Amino acid sequence: MSTRHLDLAGHVAIVTGADHGIGAAIAKALAASGAGVLVTYLRVAATDGDDEGYARLRSEDARGILAEIQAEAGNAVAIEADLTDASTPARTFDLAEERLGPVDILINNASGWVADTFKKAAVDRLDRSLRPLTPETFDQVFAVDARGSALMIAEFARRHRARGATWGRIVGLSSGGPDGFPEEVSYGAAKAALENITMSAAYELADDGITANIVRPPITDTGWVTPAVEAAVAESDDMFHIATPDEVTEVVCFLCSEAAKLVTANVLQLR
Repeated sequence: MSTRHLDLAGHVAIVTGADHGIGAAIAKALAASGAGVLVTYLRVAATDGDDEGYARLRSEDARGILAEIQAEAGNAVAIEADLTDASTPARTFDLAEERLGPVDILINNASGWVADTFKKAAVDRLDRSLRPLTPETFDQVFAVDARGSALMIAEFARRHRARGATWGRIVGLSSGGPDGFPEEVSYGAAKAALENITMSAAYELADDGITANIVRPPITDTGWVTPAVEAAVAESDDMFHIATPDEVTEVVCFLCSEAAKLVTANVLQLR
């Protein structure tokens, strides 16, 4: 299903981590399909070893994505939202309801990503900076990808039931992790937790008319793909493609559509 033919008029979505990359593409597509969209973002300071362009993207606010949506007559608002703060879900949903209406689509895309490892190496196989796994690196990722996403689902479900709603969509963005994630240990573990949390939501919220699914994109060029990454994909036996954010968005938007009403409790591995 092309997002050009997707009708989400009357629906309201929250897309976390939507100031750039896949999140921004999803926010734009949902808005183009008629949904009101609340974009969350968090400005992240660069660390040693970060790619300069990617670091710049992660340090910006959401004015650019809002301008793009509004230029196409879309309806969107933004909030800086630290998902490590337990008060963030309520504050985010309050703003969405005040400005756009009741939320019935939740896209858990934000990540506290850091590349940490049990190894001694200072760089990974693609010459990216690595850090030793510490309580700080572990907590940084889990607080956003696992705990933060779970709290967003809990707030979504509570408000859905309170108003007697019968239609809802939850989609989480993952990168795998259940089988291990070398050189991104905490990130992989947190994404595995997100997948488990989302599957629980699928089963527990089915009677409320809510579907919940996970999308695992292939390597996606959101500003961090280097020639070394391209070469690694070309030489790999199990990585077939470097996707664009728009390609991933097509799948996410399908899962938000009425056509996907029977699709729930799935982890979709894209290739």
